[in-house]
Amino acid sequence: MEKFVRDGPELRRHIQELIAEKGGGHNEDLVADIIENALKMLTDVESRGDSKVIQTAVRELRYAFRLFAPHAGIRKVTMFGSARTAPGKQEYRQAVDFAHKIAAAGWMIITGAGPGIMQAGHEGAGPEKSFGANIRLPWEQSPNPIIQKDKKLITFKYFFTRKLTFLRHSDAIALFPGGFGTMDEGFEALTLMQTGKALIIPILFIDRPDGRYWETWMRFLTDHLLKLGLISKEDFNFIQIEHNVEEAVKHILLFYRNYQSSRWVGSHLVLRIAKKLTAKAVAELNKQFADLLREGPIVQRSALPQEKNQPEIWDLPRIVLTPHRHQFGRYRQLIDAINLANTV
Repeated sequence: MEKFVRDGPELRRHIQELIAEKGGGHNEDLVADIIENALKMLTDVESRGDSKVIQTAVRELRYAFRLFAPHAGIRKVTMFGSARTAPGKQEYRQAVDFAHKIAAAGWMIITGAGPGIMQAGHEGAGPEKSFGANIRLPWEQSPNPIIQKDKKLITFKYFFTRKLTFLRHSDAIALFPGGFGTMDEGFEALTLMQTGKALIIPILFIDRPDGRYWETWMRFLTDHLLKLGLISKEDFNFIQIEHNVEEAVKHILLFYRNYQSSRWVGSHLVLRIAKKLTAKAVAELNKQFADLLREGPIVQRSALPQEKNQPEIWDLPRIVLTPHRHQFGRYRQLIDAINLANTV
């Protein structure tokens, strides 16, 4: 049997032959890179435990992406909150109502698949409009009975692959009162948007009408983190506290009133919109958000050539700018302004 060389063109040729023998498929260049890096583990990663982390992470993410792929065209909201919230609690009923209303608007919901707020989400949306991302814990957290036998349930070993799955497929996030896990998930979402590592989506902090859970949390942010200079006032643009479920749903839907999605193309930020803005509205955006611009103006145009790999949204008009990559809270204000601007 021919022996593989350690790396270089000959190894890559062997990998291409292996892919061809498998029958080829999607993103062959990226798959080839994964295979090459996997082979480098033979010399670079001695610890069996470390190798298992890589093996399991790749396996979990591959399966999760496959699970979500048939539903890629449907918007989704991830619901976080305490597993300890009992069905008789007002917060539980509120989560059921929220999930029911967002599903009625054509959305699907994603939860951690456990009890409490997670089960309330599945109860409100129904299993046909639900995804469950369960986690294996030492005490064997079982999926709640609503999602337990559904094909859209996946169980993760690692929290980091699970959280990546939540955020990768979310068009909005709704947090209900919870413990360490809820705080962790909320702060991670805020951190990723604050640092520009994730695209901006609505984050709703929902509580019962007479609740003060998120206001108490907000005081920690304002009285300590902000005053100490550890966060900036622009970061609060990511946060929306709601005590009314209908208003929470309305806030999410308004975010996508005209704005549809965005991506970076080199140094350009491309915002896809459903309807073209008037020339006056574009001029107003340039005036209002001049501080964001690193060079050139905000312009309205058709798709960039680099976006050809997304033909399903090729015809949407674009708002394009070359901004500084900081103060991402201002980007949220830009999206809000686009949604409220006059259209042609």
